[in-house]
Amino acid sequence: MLFVRKFDPLIHHRRSIRLRGYDYSRAGRYFITICCHGRECRFGTIENGLMTLNEAGQMIEKWHLELPKKFPDITLGEYIVMPNHFHAIIIITGDLVQNRGEHVGSPLPRIVQWFKTMTTNEYIRGVKNLGWETFDGKLWQRNYYEHIIRDEKSYHAITNYIKNNPSTWIDDQFHNKS
Repeated sequence: MLFVRKFDPLIHHRRSIRLRGYDYSRAGRYFITICCHGRECRFGTIENGLMTLNEAGQMIEKWHLELPKKFPDITLGEYIVMPNHFHAIIIITGDLVQNRGEHVGSPLPRIVQWFKTMTTNEYIRGVKNLGWETFDGKLWQRNYYEHIIRDEKSYHAITNYIKNNPSTWIDDQFHNKS
């Protein structure tokens, strides 16, 4: 009998989850999940299978949409801001760098680090100026989940997973944090 593990990007361990020896600046499609520290729900609510962003959630979305301005060799695929995590497909084209004769683009860890820094800084401003919920020093968990999307079948499965994430929130193991 074949057992298939349910796809859940929110489960990971402290050991490195990066593929050893893989160049994460290489052109390709990457699925990322970034979780709030302590899995606290800070970005909005889900009702009737639909995500409603609060001001903090709108801020997360805004900085995600800014990524191609900071990293011109990337494009954005499907994404969703959830109450306590964020899913996105980042496509590194490497176009700008390849034109100079190199074969790499913006490194995925640098993209995620910039996103986390910008959103954390703006969240701090929201706490100070807009009355957003305080947090204990870290907005995001230390690491993030990534998956290299290797083919169209995987790309479509992940895209559907992201699109349907709000409608499956009731079954999410972290739902009780909301």
